[in-house]
Amino acid sequence: MSGLIVHEWIARSGGSENVLQAMSNTFPKSDIYCLWNDAPHRFTDRTVKESVLARTPLRRSKAAALPFMPNVWRSVVLDDYEWTLVSSHLFAHHVGTKSSRQSKQIFAYIHTPARYIWTPQLDKRGQSAASRLASPFLQRLDRKRASEGTTFAANSAFIQDRIRDTWQQESTVIYPPVAVSRLQSESSWRDVLNTTDAEIVARLPRQYILGASRFVAYKQLENVIAAGEASGIPVVLAGAGPEEKFLRDVAESATVPVHFVRAPSDHLLYALIQGAQVFVFPPIEDFGILPVEAMALGTPVVVNSVGGAAESVTALDGGTAVSNFQGSEVAAAVHDAANKNMAEAKLKAQMFSEESFSENLQDWMRI
Repeated sequence: MSGLIVHEWIARSGGSENVLQAMSNTFPKSDIYCLWNDAPHRFTDRTVKESVLARTPLRRSKAAALPFMPNVWRSVVLDDYEWTLVSSHLFAHHVGTKSSRQSKQIFAYIHTPARYIWTPQLDKRGQSAASRLASPFLQRLDRKRASEGTTFAANSAFIQDRIRDTWQQESTVIYPPVAVSRLQSESSWRDVLNTTDAEIVARLPRQYILGASRFVAYKQLENVIAAGEASGIPVVLAGAGPEEKFLRDVAESATVPVHFVRAPSDHLLYALIQGAQVFVFPPIEDFGILPVEAMALGTPVVVNSVGGAAESVTALDGGTAVSNFQGSEVAAAVHDAANKNMAEAKLKAQMFSEESFSENLQDWMRI
């Protein structure tokens, strides 16, 4: 049975791209369609089709391209395929002309309804004057297109609720794939580091709290420093991004040592996670891959009680969720998490594995 996998745009890396990769592994004979492909090396084993936007300067600006996206998706003809699987965090679930949608099976895996227009408080790009002006129209259009017979899956119960609230549609929760088998393939990632990375680890304190992500505002990494201060434990921040200067300024006045590891390799990041007493993850995320990776490696986590990350912590009993990353509440959470027995959580982490994702995807689609 021939199928088409649809993705907003293909970036060089990213959480949604990992989902796309897992989808393509599950259905290796399927073509892929996207607005544009910035990682042509990733899917050389199949046909990857790009939209008309790929041949314009708009591919370099998502914000500028956004007003054109709904019509571009609506122009895609699906007649050559028996089913379509969509990976959507903006408008990809609109895919297909009205006539071709009526006779096809369309399955949409939703990372989130578009934050630009539905939850601008979580995405600064939706707070511009132009976005606020366009949002009412785009909301009506998005809700209408969502009502056209698509079968939905959500990447967490948090997003399932958002789908219900925004589109008035029901969905099935399928957690995104995490590379659990790879993470657990080494008992000690520190032992397989190259010389440069090993020297970085050797310079760090014996005990530390870890925060890791892109250095951007919504990741709230300053709250990792606050957690270290509240619990009296040194902090390591791993990543890179535009908020680095701000974070270094916060670190300079912190009451505990704060160490920066810029743009760590995968192996170094895994070693940093394994060496941490606790992994602290403050942002409100749709799901949150990194906390699952930490628990799969045997490191307990402290996460935000709002958002999808709290679901994996509850499922694995691998840490604590808090509403406040300041003072006594986060200090108690760090203490409680650090005393977790993580043996069971490591075993149960397979429920979030790539293999489980593939099985759940096929069970949901039933094609």
